[in-house]
Amino acid sequence: MSSMAVSGATIHYLQPASLRAASIGSSMQHDVVIDVDVEKLHDIESLEAMWTDLETRAAHSFYLSWLWIGTWLRYLPTGVDPHVVTARVSGSIVGLAIVCRRRMWHLRPRGRVRWLLNETGDARFDRLFIEHNGVLAERSSSGAVATACLEALICRLRLSDELVLSGIDLEVEATARYAAGLAGFVAEVNVADVAPWVDFAEVRRRGGSYRVVLGRNTRQAVSRAMRLYAERGSIEHRIMGTTSEALAAFDELIGLHWSRWGRKGPFANPGFRPFHEDVITRGVPVGAVRISRTMVGDRTIGVLYNFVHRGHVLNYQSGFLYEDDARLKPGLVSHVLSIEDSLSRGEHSYDFGAGPAGHKSHLANAERAMTWIAIGKNNLERRIESKVRWTRQKIRSMVAH
Repeated sequence: MSSMAVSGATIHYLQPASLRAASIGSSMQHDVVIDVDVEKLHDIESLEAMWTDLETRAAHSFYLSWLWIGTWLRYLPTGVDPHVVTARVSGSIVGLAIVCRRRMWHLRPRGRVRWLLNETGDARFDRLFIEHNGVLAERSSSGAVATACLEALICRLRLSDELVLSGIDLEVEATARYAAGLAGFVAEVNVADVAPWVDFAEVRRRGGSYRVVLGRNTRQAVSRAMRLYAERGSIEHRIMGTTSEALAAFDELIGLHWSRWGRKGPFANPGFRPFHEDVITRGVPVGAVRISRTMVGDRTIGVLYNFVHRGHVLNYQSGFLYEDDARLKPGLVSHVLSIEDSLSRGEHSYDFGAGPAGHKSHLANAERAMTWIAIGKNNLERRIESKVRWTRQKIRSMVAH
């Protein structure tokens, strides 16, 4: 078991032997004390210096890069209360995370506090939809650092409070459950989903041609759509090479997406546009953002907004020109051309992200589980809310069916 001493906002975490064996390099033979602080965020510039330094020593997703986190912090809605979780070993920073404190009103008159990892608790703003979430941790001790940070947050929870972890993989979920168990809390899965992705190693193992490994029906649908498009003009997949080109294509993406989804889409929030324009402006010059157009002649049939992180491509958003002829497949064609481009660049994977979309399962050859969980005390209030939530989900499922 861990040994923890709490003093103000600082928690000293003595790493358990099981975690030392699994997570710490062989050069670290003795018990390691991980000091964890949870403090209000006051200075984004100072945090940037610490965050970008730790990034060079961490194995992490795009959503834990400063490009995403730093931009996100600068656009937080009024009233959000961000805190910085900092883990240190012998004074050196080995872990960082952002949690937002939000008071929620539920069954009890005094309400409850939710601590949210890299989210705000503002449902409208959180439609930015973080995935591959977690703690930015030094790679040599990532498991122990993540456990220490999560346990430090759990120790702050009062009887009715919750720690909310959204868009996490099974490894982070297992770490969170372990930390919750140490403190006598339980973790409840609110949403369980999968993120389909294309493993390029498997494609290359099977000869290197992506279209050859597609299912027969999908391959035929792509071929038919491309033949119909070719009757109108040449088909071209164009990467936007400059920031101005990328912003112009993004503007077109918003128009296509809005015409399809309207207020149900993410761009119903007017604050998202400047956020993404900032991400694009910062990300295109360094190759972290890739926006592409699929053209038929001089007409755009699809725009993809992708992130690129250490050889892994993540599709974040898209806009397609849908027509009455169902044989035309702008989404399938755009993604196939984008995937083939990534393969030719020697990249490692193409991730479609979680959430429903018909093309994902047809184009992917692998998937990874992703969950949204809440950690808290297993009390009567929590059990009632869980039952109410389950009933609502059941009703929505029945209505959708």
